[in-house]
Amino acid sequence: MWFVYALASSIFAALTSILAKIGIENVNSHLATAIRTCIVLMMSWGMVFITNVQGEMIDISKKSWIFLILSGLATGASWLCYYRAIQIGKVSDVVPIDKLSLIFTIVLAVIFLHEELTMNSIIGCVFICIGTLLMTM
Repeated sequence: MWFVYALASSIFAALTSILAKIGIENVNSHLATAIRTCIVLMMSWGMVFITNVQGEMIDISKKSWIFLILSGLATGASWLCYYRAIQIGKVSDVVPIDKLSLIFTIVLAVIFLHEELTMNSIIGCVFICIGTLLMTM
């Protein structure tokens, strides 16, 4: 089931890029990011209340709060940079570079989460780098 969600995520991410590029025309990138974030916030809290899990907030540990806050800050920084990049650049150039996050994620997962780095992962990362270079040249 995780694969279905991951695939859906990639499709929605692709739509995000195209819809954002169209919507950001003549709009400050920071304002556009704030508008988008408000919509995401409403959707997220909507799902919390629809699934009736709001009471679980009191059970979240201090460590989890800290890391969720840090993750939120990283997301915000990513979105601000991404929207500015697509505003001044071509989506077809920005997106491949943005997707280099896959390589950074793998490296950070090995370092901090002690996940295994396989030969297939290394080869895949090399191909992603080569593909990104070819797509942005």
